[in-house]
Amino acid sequence: MKIGVISDTHLTGYSERLQHLIDRHFADVEMILHAGDLVDLAVLSMFGTRDVRAVSGNMDPPSVREVLPEWMVLELGGLRIGLVHGWGSPAGMENRLLRVFDRVDCLVFGHSHQPMNRLRDGVLLFNPGSATDRRFASRNSLGILNISGGISGEIIELPD
Repeated sequence: MKIGVISDTHLTGYSERLQHLIDRHFADVEMILHAGDLVDLAVLSMFGTRDVRAVSGNMDPPSVREVLPEWMVLELGGLRIGLVHGWGSPAGMENRLLRVFDRVDCLVFGHSHQPMNRLRDGVLLFNPGSATDRRFASRNSLGILNISGGISGEIIELPD
């Protein structure tokens, strides 16, 4: 199973650039995970009919927070995947997040805008970075998770 992962879009509506990135990089994914800070629910319409799971982030207004949960756990391919935005300082954020989730195989998060694809104590920590916002990051990026017996991630750095 191939899963597209995106976070921190920080958009107030339709974006031609984001639509192009979705069509190009997520054309063959079975599901998309959005790790929060959409800022507007209209962002979800850019994913079309694809299966999308999304959580709210700290920059999301009440209109988004009323619809999207703060976190969730998905069971896919026999694996447990935690999805959350994150909060506070990027320093030590993985520790704070891991305390929220019990027995996950992968933790997908955002907030820092810094991509991460690292195994820690048997848990894949995966942050796709931001595809649209360069705050705190030198490049925009998004990610792909592959589930086939286990789970692996890939960070895709985007052109300017």
